[in-house]
Amino acid sequence: MKKTIRLKQRTGNILFNSINQTLLVIFSLACLIPFINIFASSFASTKEVVAKKFILFPTTFSLDAYKFIFSTPTIFKGLAVSTSITIVGTALSISLTALMAYGLSRKYLVGRNFINFIIVFSMLFSGGMIPTFLIVKAVGLVDSYWSLIIPGAINAFNLIIMRNFFQALPDSLEESAKIDGANDFRVFFQIMIPLALPSIATISLFYAVTYWNTYMSAILYINDSNKWPLQVLLRQIVLVSSGMQGDNASVDVVPPAMTIKMAVIVVATVPMLIAYPFVQKHFTKGALLGAVKG
Repeated sequence: MKKTIRLKQRTGNILFNSINQTLLVIFSLACLIPFINIFASSFASTKEVVAKKFILFPTTFSLDAYKFIFSTPTIFKGLAVSTSITIVGTALSISLTALMAYGLSRKYLVGRNFINFIIVFSMLFSGGMIPTFLIVKAVGLVDSYWSLIIPGAINAFNLIIMRNFFQALPDSLEESAKIDGANDFRVFFQIMIPLALPSIATISLFYAVTYWNTYMSAILYINDSNKWPLQVLLRQIVLVSSGMQGDNASVDVVPPAMTIKMAVIVVATVPMLIAYPFVQKHFTKGALLGAVKG
């Protein structure tokens, strides 16, 4: 009887694992195949892209789309702008977020509940595009790179995740450090920050992706085309290529607009894909530890 039950349990586990693995493989392919199509289409030749609607491996390799994108030095300036904004913005945002999150995680902070309420309230209701623009203009940030960083320097969702992470740490760590003579800054930088590295790595990735994909803020606040970040310039390249196609330009000179769009997606995505593996080991741990306690 026991052998029969064990056999049924083993059969059930094998069946469950098989179905689970099959579903995971299907889901992974559903996520991966579209990106492979984009990557392959960006390297396909003009004739192949026109003839085929779906490409997983280009039969004729071509760099025409990338040559068109990088045919002007402006794209390199846009790349430098986006990289600078991402690095400076991420460093500033994670610093401000960590400082504020640690303060709000302390139960003895005066007005802590009210500040937390304001933060949550800001996630549900915001001032809107026009009031935000008027504030940015009033403080003189229009046509400044800081207009792409300061308005979104602290994200309420990221702040709550990091605050919850600090709350999950035992209070005895702070108490024992203060007994030994450490002040608040020393407790924060020498004890809390090393323990919060998984959460910091995760939130840094969130901020980096946000700054790297800056588009609407640049459209609103940056009038000087020489200061446009990469995303805006890539959009302009797509519009220019589509216009040249519409003017019956030779396909030997200008690649199809679809090929350029695919190449634009690759150029905009690959840097974040390269950065992700460096924080992957911290990603799940940091997000979960900051989300399990409210």
